[in-house]
Amino acid sequence: MDEASLSRLAAITEAAGASSAPLRAAAAAATKAGRAAGPRVVVLVEGMSDRSALTTLAARRGRDLEREGVFVVPMGGATNIGHFLDLFGPAGLGARLVGLCDQGEEDGVRRSVERAGLGWTGFFVCVADLEDEMIRALGAPAVEDVIEAAGERGPFRTFTRQPFQRDRSRAQ
Repeated sequence: MDEASLSRLAAITEAAGASSAPLRAAAAAATKAGRAAGPRVVVLVEGMSDRSALTTLAARRGRDLEREGVFVVPMGGATNIGHFLDLFGPAGLGARLVGLCDQGEEDGVRRSVERAGLGWTGFFVCVADLEDEMIRALGAPAVEDVIEAAGERGPFRTFTRQPFQRDRSRAQ
């Protein structure tokens, strides 16, 4: 693994508002796995909110993903996937790759995954995005309870009063 490439990806991730710590941890684990026993799994997600959702769900189910060798890596947007596939894919560290993308990003992500020599198996499309999946799974009232518990009711009310949001249902 080239440190300059890793630093470039870390900069891309951070510029998009995400932490590069998951990226660096996954790269270190994949490098170690290449020398030691067994492959590591890298879950590529678009951003930090996607990473937070997956790691929170795992923790609530009693799972420690990193201890299990599963690293959820935010890419700073789906358009960056090619760089992450270069680092972690068959031509790079050879980690087992899976991922999530929003429905609107499927075509570009699929092309990049196939160009990297990977099949689509293990990559999933969220309809319309991971946040929508959560709302449909939990229901809008439960999501509003989460917003309330996080102390974000005020910003949520401000958001729902914006002109584009006023005529939309709570689930939307």
